Amino acid sequence: MKLVILDRDGTINEDSSDYIKSEAEWIPIPGALEGIARLNHAGWQVVVATNQSGLGRGLFDVSALNAMNTKMHKMLAKVGGRIEAIFYCPHAPDQACHCRKPLPGLFQQISERYGVSLASVPVVGDAPRDLQAGVAVGCQPHLVLTGKAQVLKARLERGESLPAEFPAGTHAHASLMAFADYWVAHHST
Repeated sequence: MKLVILDRDGTINEDSSDYIKSEAEWIPIPGALEGIARLNHAGWQVVVATNQSGLGRGLFDVSALNAMNTKMHKMLAKVGGRIEAIFYCPHAPDQACHCRKPLPGLFQQISERYGVSLASVPVVGDAPRDLQAGVAVGCQPHLVLTGKAQVLKARLERGESLPAEFPAGTHAHASLMAFADYWVAHHST
């Protein structure tokens, strides 16, 4: 199975320090949906692993989350893309769950659901915790310089390294579309 695991907020859609709480606030990052479609057209199945602590914090409910995800699915369909499944952690940080990234619970759920090892599966996100969770189960870490990682662009352009909290071997890409172009070019079989 050709699988790619993506974070959502800051990777596929614009992020906000006030949380994305409604369908109206869910706005795709330019080119991100087309990047997912590019992966799909090359035979890759895409799933999402996302922390949604706004649920546990009472900022929105499951119907609002479903509306956001429905909007994402509809917009993806218009560009020929598809997300197979969305795995989310609904807990607030103080709830001590095993599924909140950087813990690997969501990734273990993905592995169990699909009956596959996640060794060498790419995980793409905009924050260290996204990548740390995937690396804990053997995924290859890919950082997109959107969302929270925008602040790292200048640092990387100067030739500096990523901060120490990023897993060793993390590859950086300008955007989800840039990752998709890279991944398809290097893994076309």
